[in-house]
Amino acid sequence: MYTDTDGIVFRQVKAPAGRRMVLILTRKYGKISVGTSVTEGKGRTKAALAVRPFTYGRYDLFVNRGYYDLNSAEVKKSYYSLGEDLDKYMYASFALELAEKMLPEEAPQPAMLDLILAFLASMERKKTGYLTTVLAFEVKALSIMGSLPDLKECCVCGKRRSPEKHKGQPAAVSIPDGGIICRDCLKKKEAESGYNRPGQLIYTPKFDIVNIIMYFLKKPVSAFESVMLDDSTARELQRIIREYISYYFDIGSLKSEAIITGQAGTCGQ
Repeated sequence: MYTDTDGIVFRQVKAPAGRRMVLILTRKYGKISVGTSVTEGKGRTKAALAVRPFTYGRYDLFVNRGYYDLNSAEVKKSYYSLGEDLDKYMYASFALELAEKMLPEEAPQPAMLDLILAFLASMERKKTGYLTTVLAFEVKALSIMGSLPDLKECCVCGKRRSPEKHKGQPAAVSIPDGGIICRDCLKKKEAESGYNRPGQLIYTPKFDIVNIIMYFLKKPVSAFESVMLDDSTARELQRIIREYISYYFDIGSLKSEAIITGQAGTCGQ
């Protein structure tokens, strides 16, 4: 069957006989591996440019029994210029690599594709504060995947958190329990043997994590082109969200992660 779809290229890997497998998040088929003999080394043809990472393109495919082969491709928008700024490129690479790991194979997720495109467009325009935009991306990605932590009530006892009463107050987050926990439940857990020690994934940030995450959810990605969290808040929030994603999506270390965890305070945070 011949078909076409638009999509964003995650990466390429070498295959036998001089071929390549291109991992693409497509609008019609979700995340798929597409076989092709086209490589970047074959010149600046339309198809060669369209299979580069950070490229949004239109892809003509031959589909046969779950196998996808590329017939032709054309660039709709290239975000390859992000590579002109190493810090920006690494932050964008981290977001795309994380999205790739979060998405299952062959499960259409057009909302995630649109989020990625909005994120890359914002990163092109943004001059600093890259981690804040990445955080907004992560929160929105969790929402799209239906895995956002519970922010409205204690995940242990079910006690609701009052937006008016608790506005501005820090909330404890228990990753294994899936969201915030009230002070009473936190005290009980802290009293349990071995609980809330290193490795137990309970965090008590000094900032209002609920208010920040809700703000990320309400605003479009483009709103964060001129917004930047302070360094300590951004890094602590990134640590919590990253642990949460790792726990629920079983995602280990990523190739592009060093710039996020080790250099956030010095490289375009």
